[in-house]
Amino acid sequence: MESPNLDETRPTSVSSSVPPRSHIEESQTAPLSPSEQKNVESVTSENKISPGEDRIELSSDKPDESPTEPPDPEDRSIDETQPSEVNDEGLNMPPAIPDQPEEPSKGKRRWILWAIVGVLLLALIAGGSVYAGYNSAIDQRTRNLSTQVAGETANQYILAQQDIANGNYDRARQRLEYIIQIDPNYPNVADQLANVLTQLRITATPTLAPTPTLTPTPDYRTRDELFAQAQQLLVARDWTSTIDTLLLLRKNYPDFMPVKVDDMLFVALRNRGIDKIAQQHDLEGGNYDLTLAERFGPLDAEALNWREWAELYIRGASFWDVDWGQAVYYFSQLADAAPNLSDISGWTASNRYLDALLGYGDWFALRSEWCDAQAQYDTYMTLLANPGVEPTAVYAADMCAQGVGPTATPGGEISPTPGTPSGEPTSTPFVPADTSTPQPGTTPYP
Repeated sequence: MESPNLDETRPTSVSSSVPPRSHIEESQTAPLSPSEQKNVESVTSENKISPGEDRIELSSDKPDESPTEPPDPEDRSIDETQPSEVNDEGLNMPPAIPDQPEEPSKGKRRWILWAIVGVLLLALIAGGSVYAGYNSAIDQRTRNLSTQVAGETANQYILAQQDIANGNYDRARQRLEYIIQIDPNYPNVADQLANVLTQLRITATPTLAPTPTLTPTPDYRTRDELFAQAQQLLVARDWTSTIDTLLLLRKNYPDFMPVKVDDMLFVALRNRGIDKIAQQHDLEGGNYDLTLAERFGPLDAEALNWREWAELYIRGASFWDVDWGQAVYYFSQLADAAPNLSDISGWTASNRYLDALLGYGDWFALRSEWCDAQAQYDTYMTLLANPGVEPTAVYAADMCAQGVGPTATPGGEISPTPGTPSGEPTSTPFVPADTSTPQPGTTPYP
């Protein structure tokens, strides 16, 4: 009896709608979709074999072909290995399984492990070196800081002792507090600070209160009141108060009677300038007031004279003990015009002229220029017969008559003749001059 399994191993031609058995078996190993399960069930129903039949009849696309004979059992193994041609249209093939990578060999794994271990060891060594170097640097820095602090505290303590000895307790307190701040355990510093604080409480100096700034009281007077007061002060010859009131009037009311206010300012400045020169002996201040008055109008002859005399006196005094010739020139003019004119020192122009003549004559005598010295002494004796100056004047006249002059030394310098008087001016007693200086007049109210 022929086995039905032989017929299953022979290739058959099936319709394109029936999938091969090999694909059906492979599809059973994987999950199928509902449509694929329906195709499998239809194929199994069509290829179902009855037990009474010795031959399997399959539906074929070619109906006129008869079934073939079963193959020989010896050829079964060959037939099973031969692929059958099946039309796979309309079938969903399972995804291809990728090839698994080959596992690395044990030797390669071992080298990788050793490399990782080596990197870790190097990292540990480097980290240990960095940590050791950091700790060493911190220790060195700490030692250096301790040395510097010790030296600084010792120096400040010595300076504090010196301040205490000099009585400068406040500076000593600052030094001791600084020592405690940087080194609280410094020996004996707390006791010294307590002693210094005690001395400061004993010798405490009172704090001077600042002087309050005084502000002027505001002036609420009207312009008419200010103008009336200025007129009263001008009549009373209070030149300074008149000027201050008029300046306040001009500041607060610049458009109020400007011509009249300027005329009053001119009169006040002119008269105050003359008073400063003639009575207060303030030559520079009087000259300044007259210059200011000239801005409001031309000065009269008297004011001009006083200003000129003050300028001559100031210029002559600037050459005193420097250039006797210039001093004689300026004071000779004042001696005739204003002999009693003086500066704040009280030295009149006439006395300055006499002293300048003596100084100029002595200057010539020191250089053995006897004729020039005689001229200065004779002028002096003409103005004032001073017995103390007469011997010097006679000696200079004798030397000039003998024709004695300066002698030149080998070095080219002129040496005075032996026996000449010294270069110091001859002292003369103070004798007031008889000439009178005109008294300053006042300009009437404009």
